Amino acid sequence: MFFVYILRSKCNRRHYTGHAADLSQRLGQHNNGITKSTKNRGPWELVHREEFTTRAEAMRREKFLKSGQGREEVQRILRNARSSVR
Repeated sequence: MFFVYILRSKCNRRHYTGHAADLSQRLGQHNNGITKSTKNRGPWELVHREEFTTRAEAMRREKFLKSGQGREEVQRILRNARSSVR
């Protein structure tokens, strides 16, 4: 299984989108400063994940979410995540 995930920084509320085969290990890498792109912006919390059977599908979805139209979808996902927490 492969995952596309959205993380939210607990310190500045910004988000990060990525993909991984082992989601818990990847979250640990983000939170421990191992990942260069998120190194100084954590700690991170998982706010959304999607599961795929192949890496290619996950990479396609991640690429879409990082596109202009996909960013709008990410904003909808984040709004829904906030409203489900309340």
